[in-house]
Amino acid sequence: MHTVTVTGTGTSRVAPDSAVVRLGAVARGSGVAEAYAAMTSAAAAVVEVARRHTDERRIASTGITVWPWHDHSGTRQGFEARHSYVIGCADLAGAGTMLAELAAEVGDGLAIDSVGLEVTEDHGAGDKAREAAFHDARDKAAQLARLAGAGLGAVQTLVEGDAGREPSPMARVAMARDSAGGLEAGETTVTTSVTVVWELAY
Repeated sequence: MHTVTVTGTGTSRVAPDSAVVRLGAVARGSGVAEAYAAMTSAAAAVVEVARRHTDERRIASTGITVWPWHDHSGTRQGFEARHSYVIGCADLAGAGTMLAELAAEVGDGLAIDSVGLEVTEDHGAGDKAREAAFHDARDKAAQLARLAGAGLGAVQTLVEGDAGREPSPMARVAMARDSAGGLEAGETTVTTSVTVVWELAY
């Protein structure tokens, strides 16, 4: 039995609907104890504000550090303390409002590292990408079969992802489109691939 093996790729678009904020409560002091106490106060404000906008289980500490800090000439001026958090928000409007309140209430003790937009409900985007990937594979296989003087028979195997690799659905942020609480929702492209083996029919 002769076969043809082809990998097809498909994409679909969906808007992100949640956010993950990485930030820190930061403070400086002449000594370790002073810096740590000021940081603790800022950290308490961070948690208080975050609890208004998301479930407590989605507020997680990721690290506490204290280290010497120096001015531009390299002279040590004291110590800096930081309590890092990752906070998940179920909707973008809530995340935008939370960030505004954090800036107002924590002030200079707030350090925002990053805000990542995520998709929790793909609304069928993954299924559409998979379907498009299969059609792409079938079109390529049909062309190769014609070049070989044959047609396509039955599907022998069907694997999501390239042969020899893990399945590869993935997402990337595309152009911004909608505003939600100061955050641009944008659009995410979900991409996946399928590897299909067809029997050649002569």
